[in-house]
Amino acid sequence: MSVRSGRSSKRSVDARSVVPLTRENLAKLKRKAVRRGCWFRDLKREERMLLDLTMRVVEKVRSFLLAKVVSRLVRILCGAMESRVYRLIRTEGLRMAEGLSEIAQSWGYRAAKSWAADRGFMQYLTITHLLWSRP
Repeated sequence: MSVRSGRSSKRSVDARSVVPLTRENLAKLKRKAVRRGCWFRDLKREERMLLDLTMRVVEKVRSFLLAKVVSRLVRILCGAMESRVYRLIRTEGLRMAEGLSEIAQSWGYRAAKSWAADRGFMQYLTITHLLWSRP
């Protein structure tokens, strides 16, 4: 039930691929969101009621319309629970890794093509950038 899928992609994260829309998974997500304080902060009352009602009534979401609405709410919660460092890895780390990969490839180093998709490399670049940019 993690936002971090392990794949580096410019596409937005599809909430249904991250959290299968079942009663159990929605309850786990709610528990996590309440503990981190984003259940009440980031969802409106009607949205919380919809998720609560969905968990009470449905074992697994089958309706396309309901799945679309619930997926949007799950995406909001997952984004709110994502830590600052992982958000930076996904955005800035990806940008830096792609840039360094292109530079190394232009110098003739063919193996550098895989750097742009290497999550560990993105993490290294992001953490190094955070440490060096401290005042």
